[in-house]
Amino acid sequence: MTVSTFSAAVHITPTVIKTLYTHGKRKAKKLKNGDEKEEATDDIFFDEAFHIVQSFILLGTKNTVESLQAFTNTHVPAPPWTAVIPVRVPLHSCNQAADLLIQWFGPEDLKRVVGGERWWQVRGLDGIDAEWIAEKSHLRPESVHIDAGRRYSEEERLLMSMEQLETTMLYIHGGGYYWGSINTHRYQIIKYAHKTRGRAFTVNYRKAPQYPWPCPLHDVLAAYLYLIQPPHDAAHKPIPPSKIVFAGDSAGGALCLTMLTVLRDLGQPLPAGAVLISPWVDLTHSFPSIHTNTATDIIPPHEFMNKPSVLWPVDPIKEGGRVACAHSDSLLKPCRADIPGYDSHVTRHTAQVLPTDAEKKSDSTPVGSKHQLSSNSTSSIPLKSQQKSSFFDGGKCDFTGRCHGLTWDQNRNGSNMIPMDELAVNRSSVSIPDLDDIDFWQPKPPKVLMKNPGDVPLEIRSQIQHYAMTEQLSHPLVSPILQASLGNLCPLYILAGDGEVLRDEIIYLAHKAANPAEYPVREGVIRDGLRQKENAHKFSTPTKVRLQVYDGMCHVLTVFTFTSSADYAYNSIAEFAKHVTQRSGEYLDRNPFPVPQPMPGSDVPSCAMNDRSGDILMIRERVDIHGRVRSMEPKEDITALQMRPSEIGIIKEETLFKWLEGQEEWDRRFKYCATKVMKNRKTIEANAKSIIKKARQRGLSLAGESDDFVEMPIVERSNAVYGAIQEDRRWGPLDLVDEQPPPTAIAARRDTREALALLKKSIYHTAPATHKTIPRVKTVDVILAAFDPNDVPFRHPRQSVSEQQVRTGMRYIHGMRMWQFIVSRSGRKVAVEAVEDTRRVGDALMETGDKAASNVNLAAVGS
Repeated sequence: MTVSTFSAAVHITPTVIKTLYTHGKRKAKKLKNGDEKEEATDDIFFDEAFHIVQSFILLGTKNTVESLQAFTNTHVPAPPWTAVIPVRVPLHSCNQAADLLIQWFGPEDLKRVVGGERWWQVRGLDGIDAEWIAEKSHLRPESVHIDAGRRYSEEERLLMSMEQLETTMLYIHGGGYYWGSINTHRYQIIKYAHKTRGRAFTVNYRKAPQYPWPCPLHDVLAAYLYLIQPPHDAAHKPIPPSKIVFAGDSAGGALCLTMLTVLRDLGQPLPAGAVLISPWVDLTHSFPSIHTNTATDIIPPHEFMNKPSVLWPVDPIKEGGRVACAHSDSLLKPCRADIPGYDSHVTRHTAQVLPTDAEKKSDSTPVGSKHQLSSNSTSSIPLKSQQKSSFFDGGKCDFTGRCHGLTWDQNRNGSNMIPMDELAVNRSSVSIPDLDDIDFWQPKPPKVLMKNPGDVPLEIRSQIQHYAMTEQLSHPLVSPILQASLGNLCPLYILAGDGEVLRDEIIYLAHKAANPAEYPVREGVIRDGLRQKENAHKFSTPTKVRLQVYDGMCHVLTVFTFTSSADYAYNSIAEFAKHVTQRSGEYLDRNPFPVPQPMPGSDVPSCAMNDRSGDILMIRERVDIHGRVRSMEPKEDITALQMRPSEIGIIKEETLFKWLEGQEEWDRRFKYCATKVMKNRKTIEANAKSIIKKARQRGLSLAGESDDFVEMPIVERSNAVYGAIQEDRRWGPLDLVDEQPPPTAIAARRDTREALALLKKSIYHTAPATHKTIPRVKTVDVILAAFDPNDVPFRHPRQSVSEQQVRTGMRYIHGMRMWQFIVSRSGRKVAVEAVEDTRRVGDALMETGDKAASNVNLAAVGS
């Protein structure tokens, strides 16, 4: 069963009933015991909504990636009181953004880290789907300058009437980088537009795993450039960066932050400010709350996993196991750590110990074989060792190789530790490397930092995140918590829930941005990135930060719009957006945030940190369930801020086995499905070869090829029936011969239906500039396309659901629309007032006899 309105209802209904029962039971127990402690779940609406969202996300993990993407990228009509104008960010803006990224990476990292400069520029659509959003009651059509020599569509008139709105919010939606869309977040964005009395712009950036990193980053950069440097035929005027504020939640918040660092590094204009709502900034999961807050968050216990499909995971069946003993090569090929001699299977219970030299001579049995395990009881050791020789010692040990000059006999608090010569366990050949060995103490993914350094090192042989290869997770543009400096950015308003699994990394992020010198990045990142080494010294000016942590709230608290906490958050975000876009630069230098009222007897809020001149550098606050603000506790009392830089951005043993436990369960549950997936991939791959062969026979010719390469006579450059070559489309799937894209990227794949659709569109419909010809189309192709559910005759084949919206006739009973109706119930009064205001404006205009303006307004009022 796929993710659908019906399956979601079936899955969620028991959750609703169970939550209603347990809520009543819990409230009765609190009343009986006289417990007056207030909790967010005391509100039945929040309690139900929390468990509904949690249940839906869990449903998504039990289905394929494509199914979840299709459901959450289904087009849902906007409410009648809003002006929602669909547009498409053109290829021109995409190319501008690509040029910036190419400049940022440089030729060496493009080849070594990214895998090339072409594959991530390949896309199915002729740009990026996007929307302008505003409230109709805020529009003033009478201010629109009408060019008498040009005819305007209703949408163009509406867009022109938005020009007088001073604040523009560029909103980047979340969804773990691989699901969600402008449709799932439209109601939230409408609320921001209402409260700011401004306009919002949001984009349907390409999603992983079909379009992995840096594809989403490429698209959001293109969206920003489209706003500030629109092409000549755009319907909107250039928007000054000082009138733009970035905003995003979860993955979208991280994309906003990453985009800011790229713009800063390249000297591009920054926006007026940025709102980061529960940003996911550490994809290595190296902070404690990822383990301690599982029960209080909507994120699944084992993170995001999915039922196997031809798309994901990369390896539905992993011969030799998903985790193996590490080898010495630090520069691994993507997800191919299975070097001969080190391919033993490791479960979450045991790890295989490497044989000594003497054992190698006396026993030729491969490491990890069943014979070896049964004949030698000491050949495996518990991974979660109970020995005292743990360098973690409660997470307080310094792994930088200095440890304050001590010989590992004391930790930071002065307690005794085991000497180094006693740390080797079970095998004399397992020794502790020199303390200056960064590769050991700060292992790069896929290698894992063991809790006990004497244990056999492990490495991951599978891709664990949809967004990027495991080897890329510690890159600063993937996990921005590893940026050498987060200084010199625009003011940041950062929000987190106290109960979410990302809480610690968000708190650390805020303090790192406000105190670049106090929270440096670990040495391994500096060593591996020339740009990061430069940035550590170049961008030392503290970024102005306001951090708020909300009591009892989970990941992305703004989803729960009817709670007091969310209501306070929406109001605060709106005030911040208006503040930074409607004040002068001189004023904002001293007052980057709407300053809260001072505590009695003080001149400034007790939660504010100031520099010597009195300017506000950072505001640190906690917000209770009623939206009341108080000062945050001292930094010394926050666990996340006591972590060493060398512990951050590293995959640790506990994180590894948390993932592996869930992955092994999924492997068992979907074993038969995984076998079918492998067979289907081979069938689709054979179809792809046939498509390319037929295209060659019918006239396909690429740039740089001689005409005699084509098996049939050269045909015209454009095909009147199907399509044409687009000069702004730089690359296509056939242009990646010398590149090494990630294994999930459909630009280079030939074993998924979506990859075939992309291939067909590139050959027959919208070919890149590298194609010299559009092949001939035979009648038989049209007939076969009519009977193929994955193809259409005479039209562009539907592109990946990670990029193109799904259109359905279920306009009013789709699950997303029903959910939006539920969460927007508290906004009905606002909506009615907005419509009435719009009608009054229309009546007033008609009375003045301004016919042109009246026509525009009537179009705006129409639902």
